[in-house]
Parts: sequence; C-alpha cells; structure tokens
Amino acid sequence: MTQSVAVIGLGYIGLPTAAILASHGYKVLGVDVNDKHVDAVNRGEVPFVEPDLGAYVASAVSQDLLSAQKDTPTADVYIIAVPTPFAEGYKADLTYIDAATDEIIPHLEGGELIILESTSPPGATQHVADRITAARPELTTGAEGDPTNVDVAHCPERVLPGRVMVELVENDRIVGGLTKQAAVRAKELYQSFCRAEIHLTDAVTAEMAKLTENSFRDVNIAFANELSIIAEKLGIDVFELIELANKHPRVNILQPGPGVGGHCIAVDPWFIVSSVPEQARIIRTAREVNDSKPEYVINQVLSHIEGKDNPVIAALGLAFKPDIDDMRESPALDITKQLAERVPGATILAVEPNVDELPAQLNEDSNISLVTLEDALEKADVVALLVDHREFKSANFRQWSVPIVDTRGAWR
Repeated sequence: MTQSVAVIGLGYIGLPTAAILASHGYKVLGVDVNDKHVDAVNRGEVPFVEPDLGAYVASAVSQDLLSAQKDTPTADVYIIAVPTPFAEGYKADLTYIDAATDEIIPHLEGGELIILESTSPPGATQHVADRITAARPELTTGAEGDPTNVDVAHCPERVLPGRVMVELVENDRIVGGLTKQAAVRAKELYQSFCRAEIHLTDAVTAEMAKLTENSFRDVNIAFANELSIIAEKLGIDVFELIELANKHPRVNILQPGPGVGGHCIAVDPWFIVSSVPEQARIIRTAREVNDSKPEYVINQVLSHIEGKDNPVIAALGLAFKPDIDDMRESPALDITKQLAERVPGATILAVEPNVDELPAQLNEDSNISLVTLEDALEKADVVALLVDHREFKSANFRQWSVPIVDTRGAWR
C-alpha cells in the first residue's frame, strides 16, 4: 500500500521535497497558507525560481501524485517544512512549527510518522512531541512498538538554493529520532530518493548538526568579510589575496560579500547563541561581523556621491545569492532599502533579473524602481554590485566611467 505524505509548507524546501517524494511513487499532499503557492502547484507550476523543480512538479501533478491545499489532511507521514524566524533576542520563533503541529494533531490515530525538517534550535523536535501528547494524552511519542505511539524525528535539509533538486539526491542526510524506531522509519522514507549516506542519531544532535554546519560557514565568511575591510585599508585586492592564500593545501577561505543572507547561515548561528550565550563567543562575533558588513558597503557607496544633489544609484542584485529569486535575509535587499531611506533626493535603480516586480519591502519607497541593467548603467552616478548574477558577470564593465563598488569581485 502506497504511503500518503503530507508536506506542511510549500516553500523553497517543502515543495522540492514534496515533488521528489511524488516522483518516487508517494501520494503527496502539499499544504500551504499561501494561495499563490497552492494554486501554482495545482497547475503544475512552481511559484519561485529553482532549476529543474518545474519538471518534477509538472510530472507529479499530471500523474495525480502531487496536489496542494490549505487544510492539513489525514496522512501516514507528515513533514513539517515551515519557517523558523527570529523572536526577541534572536531566539527561534516556533510559531509556525506550533501552528503546523496543531493542524496535524486532530488527524493522529497512532502509528504516524512526523518529521520536522524546519531548521530548529536544540529541543524543538521534543517540543513538537510534547505539544502532541499535551493535546492528545492517549497518544505517546516515546513508546516504540505501542500502537498509540506517534514517531517523531528531525531531518534537517542540507541543500543549496539553485541546486536543490541535485543535492536532495546527492547530499548525505542526518536523521535524528526521539526513538530509534522513529529514526529508522524516517531513514526508510528518505532512502526512497537519496542516493547518499543517511546517518542516524538522536533528535537533539541532529538539530545541533544543522546549526553547526551553517555556523561553520558563517565564521569562515566573517573571516573573509573582515579581511576585505583590512585589505581595503592596506590597498590590497582582497579577492587576489584570498586566491593566493587558498593555494596553501590546508587553507580554504570563502569569498567576502556585502553580508550574509538566506534563511540558514544568516539565522541559524543565532539559535546556538541564544541557547548558550556565554559559551558561543566566536559564533556571536562572526554574526556581528557579517551583520555589520552592509553598513560598510553603504558607506562605500555614499563616499562616491558625497555632495552630489539628487544622485542616481544603481543597485545590482536583490537576492541573497546568484541566479535565484530568494530574498530571505538578503543583505543586498537591506542595502538597497537603506540607501533609499538615507540619501535625500536619490533615485535608486534596482536591477534583479530573476523577478518581475519589486518585493514588498521596497514597494513603499517611491524612489526605488526596478529597471534593466542597461538603463541602470546608463543613468547611474555610482554602481553597487551586490549579487554576482550571471547577467552581471558577463557585462563589459570597462566601458563605464562611473564609480563601481564591487562587493563580489565579479568585475576585477
């Protein structure tokens, strides 16, 4: 008998997971509060940019293996893939996880498997289980073999936007269960499509592993961002500096940029800091370095228009990384918005080739408009390259006489 899977949250992780499970024969019901996402999926379309995902969704919908709705259904397996934003003091806001759990609870009879994929602070998986048993005391979440037991596990995503459909299959996965049975059942599900190793552990270790991975990268990027500031003071090309340093066989410095964005690296380290604030000293400092980099970039831009009336600023890129439309925690978006607010009389020409309209965060600023690259470069008094989209990297920047703040080293 084919298992039914309900995926709660059809965003950048939930929809690819739903689509790839459907492509392997599962009957998948996607759930989302956003009408746009529900309607797009039911048309066999994708409501955001992610290479190859469209073909998976279209095929699964045409075979009646994937559909979307706003209400949580009865299912054998539930995958929670909803956001975990900040609360006060950089603590994780579990509101969306709680809401998803509460919608699942009335459908439980015992024997179901619930997998939390949302990136979560230590203890969040147990929190889900406790919420279930508090509402339904006749159920258990730690009694293996009991017919009233609901298995609960954590399996954090480990994919890169722009390569999600490849990395879902090729990357190792970590599965942490509240019980061994829960971990084994979750592993069996992911083995249906994942060709890499699936490593079993307990839920708290799995939660911490995801946070650790992203904190490691955040610390490395903070080192690169700090180097970029030092290098400018010394009159050194930081990109050449890093390239030369990386010739050492045991050195692998990442690239600097205008900050750090995305829902993972810009957020997850704070979950560690908020859990153990006295001990997470390097992780906190790295976050502070990366969070301060947009201000440094803004000051670089301002230095080129000092004293100029009604300047025109070209902001190239709004996404948090190249060649996608994902703007979650994007430093480029933040820089563009702050320039509009802080430069009286300025005209901000935003160029983002992956969207057709400005995001809501920028619509309120009447001095920002979305234009083509050609229009922006023709009119700009200063150019800030904030994201190294392929369209920007291939442009012939040497033909422009305006000052350029290249935060990505695309036009060296």
